[in-house]
Amino acid sequence: MTAAVYPAEFVFPGHPDKLSDAIADAIVAAAWRREERALVGVEVAVHRDHVYLTGRVACDGAEDIDLEALVRDVYRTAGYDASWRPSPDEVRVVSNVCVGPLEEGEAEFRELADDQAICVGFANDLQATGHLPVEQWLVRRLAQRLHGLRASAPELGLGPDGKVQITVRERAEGWLLESFSCSVQQQIAADAVGLHRAVRVAVAAELQRAAHDLPGLRQELPEHLVVNGAGDFEVGGPEGDNGLSGKKLVMDAYGPRVPIGGGAWSGKDFFKADRAGGLHARRVAKAIVQLGLAREARVVLGWFPGDRRARVLRIEDEAGRLLDADRLGQAFDLSLLRSGTAFGSEALADAARWGHFVDPGRPWERSVAL
Repeated sequence: MTAAVYPAEFVFPGHPDKLSDAIADAIVAAAWRREERALVGVEVAVHRDHVYLTGRVACDGAEDIDLEALVRDVYRTAGYDASWRPSPDEVRVVSNVCVGPLEEGEAEFRELADDQAICVGFANDLQATGHLPVEQWLVRRLAQRLHGLRASAPELGLGPDGKVQITVRERAEGWLLESFSCSVQQQIAADAVGLHRAVRVAVAAELQRAAHDLPGLRQELPEHLVVNGAGDFEVGGPEGDNGLSGKKLVMDAYGPRVPIGGGAWSGKDFFKADRAGGLHARRVAKAIVQLGLAREARVVLGWFPGDRRARVLRIEDEAGRLLDADRLGQAFDLSLLRSGTAFGSEALADAARWGHFVDPGRPWERSVAL
């Protein structure tokens, strides 16, 4: 096997794009709690102390959803407070969301695709990584570990925003973390040298834990380990950059190793074809590797407007060999009725922050339900 290098990145919950995704999915969860067939299609943008909401929410009691409270809760749980602007209490929410009940007969038509979509799903046979590419699994773990320094090392003066980028070298005998870079928001008056030391210790500890979980992953720190390589990083989050929901599609899915269909997930209910299709495609790919039919599976689904179930366009294994898409596709319920009624979750904001495919207890990740 020729050595290959794979990059991956992840961002903290306080990153402006992830704030936007978490807000969008908090709205989806709020509508789903009121009505199983709720229609939600919203976009969120953040900039400085403003949050802009657009789109539509249709369900019983849609007018009673406190959008401002949802927004403030997302900011608060991401780590914003009086020390890190904008604090939740000073956020100004500008809403142009159409709210109201579903129109007459609309609930029944939710089982039909209201748009076209191309959706890609992936899984490998690495149970330790949750059947995800190693680099994507590892970069999320490292990001979570570094985000946790805010609580475990408050003397470092860390903020809610941050990002991590890595490269992993893959060889026949295993994997090596070849390079690491992070940008972590920190007060200028705080100890930058202490931050560098804390990051090295945290990365080393998480690598040790990850190597225990995944035999073949080497534990040594990379020669190239960079912390805040562009200099001081105090002004971040919406104060430092604008954010928009749906901008982290590659990170939301499998990382840059695996192509994506293109449709955003956060802010859309589970009757929406692109979100439903992305999760259905993951279910099929995961089942294929769990059943031993391939070491890796890539599944491409498609929807035409008016379709009740996804069209299985292509399934291939790790060598690019085509599997019998028609036969395998018929073994699964790939309908919008299935996704719309079975995939709802209270914890969507958390999925938007840390990934849809990391918790085996999520409805779409449970094994192997056809």
